[in-house]
Amino acid sequence: MLRALFALLFVASAARADGTAGQFDYYVLSLSWSPNWCALEGDARQSPQCDPSEDYGWVLHGLWPQYDRGYPEYCRTSFGPPSRQDTKDMADIMGTSGLAWYQWNKHGVCSGLSPRDYFALARRAYETVAIPQAFRRLTQSVTLPASLIEEAFVDKNPDLKPTEVTITCQSGYIQETRICLTKDLEFRVCGADVSQDCTLPSAKFEPVR
Repeated sequence: MLRALFALLFVASAARADGTAGQFDYYVLSLSWSPNWCALEGDARQSPQCDPSEDYGWVLHGLWPQYDRGYPEYCRTSFGPPSRQDTKDMADIMGTSGLAWYQWNKHGVCSGLSPRDYFALARRAYETVAIPQAFRRLTQSVTLPASLIEEAFVDKNPDLKPTEVTITCQSGYIQETRICLTKDLEFRVCGADVSQDCTLPSAKFEPVR
């Protein structure tokens, strides 16, 4: 009896981990500080996003369907892949068309939307958030507490509460600002597994190139 129960629980857990397109609780809007990503990964990859001729600041990393705990990925979808034009059109806010392609394949397929509708929603979500421009005025590398990034976003967005945004770090750098949104793109409280703020008192922050 117990063995059968455990088997059923395992199957249910596996199904939820794989995810069913369109069945999720909310979105996480992930914004990456491009100069830091370039310092950590992009320069080594020779990403066009990191070319000195570009001046990316906060770019859209992705719009991720999320459960209240955990998230779906690589869901089966009835929609075909995005066109080259679909992904190319997202490069102005995502840095590269390749990132748009990757985000569709991992996260967009779980939205229940077509590629074009998913990218349109991601753009709307990106434009929903007022992005602090103060960081673009930096002329040299600085170290600062991760909490300062969160405070800047909360100050710029009066309806955004600290429980609805989290800051992540990687290898001593500020990595991302993650903002939790309803399916209607309203701010909402983040799930416990998303609310894991970086607590570094002095994280690296590179200037726009």
